[in-house]
Amino acid sequence: MNKTRFSRNFSARPFVMYGLLLFQTVMMLWMEIDGLGYGGSENISVLLRFGAMERGSIIINHEYWRFIMPMFLHIGWAHFAINSVTLYFIGQQVETVYGHWRFLVIYLLSGIAGNVLSFALGQPNTISAGASTALFGMFGAFVILGRIYRNNPAVKMLVQRYLTFIVMNLIFNLFSSSVDMMGHIGGLLGGVLVSLAVAVPVKGKVNIHERIVAGILFVALIGILFIYGFKKYGFSL
Repeated sequence: MNKTRFSRNFSARPFVMYGLLLFQTVMMLWMEIDGLGYGGSENISVLLRFGAMERGSIIINHEYWRFIMPMFLHIGWAHFAINSVTLYFIGQQVETVYGHWRFLVIYLLSGIAGNVLSFALGQPNTISAGASTALFGMFGAFVILGRIYRNNPAVKMLVQRYLTFIVMNLIFNLFSSSVDMMGHIGGLLGGVLVSLAVAVPVKGKVNIHERIVAGILFVALIGILFIYGFKKYGFSL
């Protein structure tokens, strides 16, 4: 009985969010130690060694893991703190509603989508990193919740808040050359499509045709952007 209660309580906790938070914390400390005395996580050489988004390394050396690692790396402690606090609060909410594995899928694929869009359409000769791509995917997941639970006042209020944040953030991005706007847009779009594809686990809320179309659109979008990114700089796969 006690073991059953423990299992139930554990499964109710957002342990995937805690795992992601722990992993990016470990990576942050590792970068700081690796670059000790040379700027730590703000050192370009350190960022490149750990897998920050850098187009040349992907195109010439085919280092495709750079589409994944940037979402776990941060440039400086302020960047890390803001994204970690955001992940802590919104991650709990998304994981509670969507479930553990759906949350993980949405988070990772949104982050990849953001990095692929940044690779294809972002500014050349720039290095980027941060969980923002995946976090914008979480905002996208809430947009879908607002569509499904349109008659729920609490969800509606949360969605309105996040939509306001998204709009303000994107407007700010227009006036800041240090922010990867394409990564944010890609993460948001990826979050919307993946959230539709994995579906909220509530009976009567799932449209199988919508899920299939969303999944196909996501894969097609990633493929087109991936190919375009190589063609843009005169390279082939």
